[in-house]
Amino acid sequence: MEKRVIACIDDSASAAAVCDWAAWTSFKLETPLTILHVLDKSERPHESDLSGNIGLGTRETLLEQLTLLDEQRGKLALEQGKQMLEAAKARVEKAGVASKTLQRHANLVETLSEMESEIRLLIVGRQGKKSESALAQIGSQLESVIRTLHCPILVSLATYKIPQKIMIAFDGSPTAIRMLNHLVKYPQLFDGIEVHLVMVGGATDSPLQEAKAILFAEGHESIIARRVGDSLGVALTSYVKANDIDLTVMGAYGTSPIRRFILGSNTTKMLHQTQVPLLLLR
Repeated sequence: MEKRVIACIDDSASAAAVCDWAAWTSFKLETPLTILHVLDKSERPHESDLSGNIGLGTRETLLEQLTLLDEQRGKLALEQGKQMLEAAKARVEKAGVASKTLQRHANLVETLSEMESEIRLLIVGRQGKKSESALAQIGSQLESVIRTLHCPILVSLATYKIPQKIMIAFDGSPTAIRMLNHLVKYPQLFDGIEVHLVMVGGATDSPLQEAKAILFAEGHESIIARRVGDSLGVALTSYVKANDIDLTVMGAYGTSPIRRFILGSNTTKMLHQTQVPLLLLR
């Protein structure tokens, strides 16, 4: 089965940035792009017995009208999704990237789980339409998507810029080494980009130098390796700000502090605090 970049969009403010990331990654990876819109089951109008809500004596025609109204709302939501997909397709094509569009009327996590075998990279916005009114709030389904899927996931913010500098968060664990070995499978994604390999804490620089050697062997020569701080969250967010990092790469699973920071009790905190997009790898 052909692997694809899958970009999930809705009518939130992050949709445009998701499209721009999708176009950039699809071009860099030379991988086909599919733009996906899922109208979640929880959002669609559903059939219900309205008689108890209306009261006795209500005419049958009123019930029919209310049922018809629900159906119309569902059709309008699907049509809106189709229009969003067409606009997204036009946006990525303007950037020189061809794409396919796909619409589903289902649960988002279940849909992505079913598609996982064909996903090379998943791109999602940090906030969906429901959560964008709160500045620090993340999408209601984002953590479920991250926990469920095993493919690389790029979490976009509301704005996009072509990355010039990336930071790879590293802690010296076997999981982090596996993350690096996974990352080097995407050499073209980081061509011409300054790579900052950052290890938080640790007694020596030996694991950091080992990691640098892995990247260097795959042609990543512009590597800045640094060991910083002891507090993971503070160290990483401070480093991003101080060094004008455009994208943070982190391991998504493991028994290390990185895992606890991303998918443990501090997941929400990380997603709230980050000022740049996150590329999560397993």
